[in-house]
Amino acid sequence: MSKLYSGAEIVFKCLEDQGVSDIFGYPGGAVLPIYDELKNFKSIKHILVRHEQGAGHAAEGYARSTGKAGVLLVTSGPGATNAVTALTDAYMDSVPIVCISGQVPTHLIGTDAFQECDTTGITRPCTKHNWLVKDVKDLAKTIHKAFEVATTGRPGPVLVDIPKDIQFQKTTYKNYKKINKSNGKSHNHFSQKDIDELVNLIRKASKPIFYTGGGVINSGPKASELLRELVHTTGFPITTTLQGLGSFPADDNQFLGMLGMHGTYEANNAMYECDLMINIGARFDDRITGKIDEFSPKSKKVHIDIDPSSINKNVKV
Repeated sequence: MSKLYSGAEIVFKCLEDQGVSDIFGYPGGAVLPIYDELKNFKSIKHILVRHEQGAGHAAEGYARSTGKAGVLLVTSGPGATNAVTALTDAYMDSVPIVCISGQVPTHLIGTDAFQECDTTGITRPCTKHNWLVKDVKDLAKTIHKAFEVATTGRPGPVLVDIPKDIQFQKTTYKNYKKINKSNGKSHNHFSQKDIDELVNLIRKASKPIFYTGGGVINSGPKASELLRELVHTTGFPITTTLQGLGSFPADDNQFLGMLGMHGTYEANNAMYECDLMINIGARFDDRITGKIDEFSPKSKKVHIDIDPSSINKNVKV
């Protein structure tokens, strides 16, 4: 007979299989079963914070510095709502974090029980996806799916809400991380026609510029390497957003510095005067564009982004 694990144990089994070594959290009644199991999983270090918002921002910093998903563990009600600011920040900046929240027992959901709130409803606008687990048999699959969603495509925060009774219930464990890995592939492709058109624009441009953002950072070291190669091959100047700093050497002669409200004069002036703007991994934020109708009025604009919904969202390209 297969070994049975409690929901609380399954949480840590999933974290182990995902290669998680550090989690940030603050204990509370709705997650005590999970905290009780922490001592049995020596490979996972828990960093105790003083507020759930701190746990969220710490998980963000961890994700930014390691390239792995940051994980936070919070209790129900105020524990979850305190994490909303960090989730929103991660959502805006495309940072992969997985928030595991406790919830009142399933039979008390909707009764205004102590420290109950509609966690999935509250966090729906500030997460890529969230889940309320109502059956312990779905728990492992849900947590592994959460990591997949957080780290594929455009990265971002996700939340898994686990009622307290689910944490006690037992079932077998399956490592769903090994299943359906192809589902996370991006379907945002360029056609050869698109590439040929861009090459033609590059040939004709007299005042081109590369405008890059956090998408380059999120795509890993290889993306930064290819960006440097592209910039040096073309000889075009380059500027980055705040989130894109570090993707291109700051001491390079072609680097104009950061652009936008708090950017350099050279970068902003070059953006205004350019006749071809190639946006790679940035979102035409209002801190960059200012008045949309006056933003780089002479340029043709090209936008390369992993998230199709970002194309033509703020600026017509």
